[in-house]
This record gives sequence, C-alpha cells and structure tokens, in this order.
Amino acid sequence: MICAFASLCTLAAEPTLDVQAARHLLVRTGFGPTGAEVAAFTGLTRAAAVDRVLGTTRTEALTPPPSWTTEPASLRPPGAPMVSEEDRKAFRQLQQRRTAELRAWWVREMLNTTSPLTERMTLFWHNHFVSSQQKVRIAQLMYRQNATFRRYALGNFRDLLHAAAKEPAMVIYLDAAQNRKAAPNENFAREVMELFTLGEGHYSEQDIKQAARAFTGWSIDRETGDFMFRAGVHDLGQKSVFGRSGDFDGDDVLDLLLARPETSEFIVAKLWREFVSPTPQTQDVQRIARAFRESGYDIKVAMRELLLCDAFWAPENRGALVKSPAELVVGTLRSLDLSPVDTLPFAQAIAGMGQVLFAPPNVKGWPGGEAWINTDTLLARKQYLARIGALRPPSVPGDSIAAMSDVQRRAAAVESAVLRARRQMPTSTTAMPISASRNGIDDDMPPLAARMAREADARDRLEAALARGARPLRFDASAWTQRLAGTSIVDKLANGEMLLLPLPAITADVGEARAQRDPALVVRAALLDPVYELK
Repeated sequence: MICAFASLCTLAAEPTLDVQAARHLLVRTGFGPTGAEVAAFTGLTRAAAVDRVLGTTRTEALTPPPSWTTEPASLRPPGAPMVSEEDRKAFRQLQQRRTAELRAWWVREMLNTTSPLTERMTLFWHNHFVSSQQKVRIAQLMYRQNATFRRYALGNFRDLLHAAAKEPAMVIYLDAAQNRKAAPNENFAREVMELFTLGEGHYSEQDIKQAARAFTGWSIDRETGDFMFRAGVHDLGQKSVFGRSGDFDGDDVLDLLLARPETSEFIVAKLWREFVSPTPQTQDVQRIARAFRESGYDIKVAMRELLLCDAFWAPENRGALVKSPAELVVGTLRSLDLSPVDTLPFAQAIAGMGQVLFAPPNVKGWPGGEAWINTDTLLARKQYLARIGALRPPSVPGDSIAAMSDVQRRAAAVESAVLRARRQMPTSTTAMPISASRNGIDDDMPPLAARMAREADARDRLEAALARGARPLRFDASAWTQRLAGTSIVDKLANGEMLLLPLPAITADVGEARAQRDPALVVRAALLDPVYELK
C-alpha cells in the first residue's frame, strides 16, 4: 500500500505541459507549430511529449525529390573531355537551376513534413558535416548528402559519421580525392577532428598527419559520382594516431575518434547550443554525453536526455536563442497555416537573410546565434514578416535614400539592444513595463526612420521574389483566429499572442493592438515584435 501510494505521488508530481511549455518544445524541435499542434501537446507530461516528438521521426522525405536526383552524377559535362566552352557553360547553368530546384524542394519538405524535428536535425547535420554547392557544383551529390543526413538524422552517430565521411560531396569539398600516399592532403583529417568529432585542443599535428595517411585512397568515380576506394594510392604503412599504432585505414581512424570521450561531449555541447541555450552547462553535457556513449551513439538517446533536462525547460532559457532564417521563414508559414504554391521564393528569402541552403559560407558552417542578425539580414527578416502579414511599408522619400545606410546600421544596433534587454528580463511571466522594455530605443530615432530601417532595404527584392511565379500569399487573419482555442475575444487575443511569442512582447504595438481587442492586429504586431525573432 505504501509503495503504491508513493508511486501515485511520483506520477502526480511529474510536470505537465501548459500552452507555453508545449509551444516551447514544438518551436525548439521544429519550426513553428500550429494552434492544433500546441493543443495536442498541452497536458502531456514532459516525458510523454518528448517521446511523442521522437516517435514521429523519419528517415526519408515526405516530398518526392526532383526526378533528376536518381540520374548518375557525372562530374563533367556529357561528352567530356571533347566539349566546347559553350557546353561547359550550359552544364554549369544546368547545375545552378537544379540547385535552385533542390532548395525549393527542401523548403517544401520543411513545410509539409510530419516530423519537423527530422528536418531540423537534417539541417543541423548539414551545418555540422559541411560541404557547399559552390565547390561541389553537382546538384545530385548535394541531394545525396541531404538524404544521408535525413536517413541518420536521429539514428546512430557512428553510422552517420562513417556515411558522411564517404559522401562524394564531402570527398570533393575537403579534397579527399587528392589525398594520395605520395602526397598526403590533410584537409579532411584536420576537419574531421576539429569540426566533426573532437573539437579544438584534443589532437596534435602529428595525429592529423598520420590520420591523413590512413584516409589516402578515398575517391570518387567521375562518371557516376559514387564513392570509391583506390587501393593503388592508399598508404599501407604503419600509422600512429592518439598513441595507438597499426595499419589503419580511414574507417579505423573514425572508430578511434568515436572511442574518445571528447567526441560525445563535443556533439552534445553543439546540440545544447542548438536546442537549449548559447552556454552549455558542463555537468549536464558530461552526463548526457556519457549516456550517449553508453548507448552506442544513439542520437535519440542524447536528444531525449537533452530535452528532458531541467535547463531545457528553465524560464531563463525561453527565448534565449535566435531563430535561423529557415526557422523564421518556414516557421511563420507553418504557424499561420500558409501553403505557398511555389516555395522557391521562400528559399530565396531564406538566402536573403544569410542562410543559403546547400551552401554554408565555409567549412565551419553558419555561426548562428546573434550572428543571424546584422544590418542587412535584420531588414530582410522584418520585410518578410511585414509582407506575410500583408503590412505595406511606406514608400521611402527620395531625399532619405542617401542616409539609408546609416539608418540600417542603427536598425542593427536597435535589434542588438533588444537582445541585450532580453537577457536582462526577469524570469517571471510578467511583462516588462513598456518604458523599461523599450530602453530608449525609439526615443532618439524618428518613427519613420525606424520603420524605414526595418523594411526599406529588402522591400523591392523580397516583393519581387514572393510574387515571382506564384499567386500572392497573404495571411488571412480572420480564418486563422477562428481556429484559435477559446471562444471569447480575450481568449483569442491571449492565444494568438502566446502561439507566436516565446515571451511577453517588448514593444508598445502589441499592447496597443490588444487594447483594441482585435486578434488580427495582435498577430500582425506580434510578427514585427523583436521577441518573435527569438525561440
């Protein structure tokens, strides 16, 4: 009887999700939840909610990929080497068109997937095992790599590491095909240690040199684009890596890396920065990394431990991360139940905010965090949100154009000030006073200049992109608010704001819209509140 009573007490004490907690989980593990999705998770225990998210993961895309993705991925134009410069140019243009189609396809999958976490993890691994179309050039190879990331997105990291290392896109990007026993190329050996597994400071230059010898012979069939091992250029000699010696090949070195505890800690710390907060907590990271290693590198084990740790749910970590362009663009469409006919303009919008899918800026990938917001990208982000909300920015007076660059820099400083103010916000759910939350942001800046700074620079480009080849996409406020839970105006106001914002709004616009008792105005004001940029 005592045991049964204790068990009941334990069950009763397990936290359940309110609307804000359900939204927090779904935003962090996806893009932007709908009201129905939030309602479905409200009332679940944390463990049940996390298990439901992890139980829906996929290994293949729901959206059929372009038909050409099944074709052989020849690295040269048809008929090479006897082709003209015109043929080479046509081949390059074909690859560019296919890459654009691939970006549109992935945005469509992010929108339609039944497992937003799968696409978030696919994007995470894309930014971890980096390669770029700018160097790879062959669209089929970028698609194959994307499919590999999805296949292992929440599978086994050991399998993912071995598969990602042999992806032809990776072989090209890090010059592995140029790594031969007569002239070892250290690019891949260095990056696999520094960026993919151990992190800086956990290996020596000698380890890199010896590992590079082990990776010799990894190459690509130039006609099919498939990975192949060229035994004739592989170094068969003894190598010494991390104090262990043997006739190691590339797979042996990857296993040596997986045997090091630093690898699990490095991956977990990076997952922490992606899903929890900018600053990993050492004890939690070590605990989760230990469970990760003991599971044989099961990614779901690491993610479950991460999402159930107290830090993930802590009030101070709500709104502590900045949405990436993909999260902002796709999340807004998902949350507002918008389904564009053509997704290419939205892939272009993501690129305009600094995240060109299939083309991270360098081997370290996109830095993320507050780096997502600068002078240019802030304007593109605000303009996108204004366009989706059907909010028309005012025309820019001709005599103000010359001063626009200064206004843009000021706008970036404004957003940085908002983010700094966010860190100083109390952890309670009480909204900050308007006078304190604005912190003088608008006091010394004319309202017209502030609005111009947020919207003008990207207006023409984004308007053209969103209109190109697609019917106008506008948020239907009346239809959307009808689907919000609650029947009273007060409920709709609260639920509409809560669904979109991780924290109380810090601008006066949302409060003014709320005072007018108009859910549509609340939603539109929330989209342009700086807090909406956070997750």
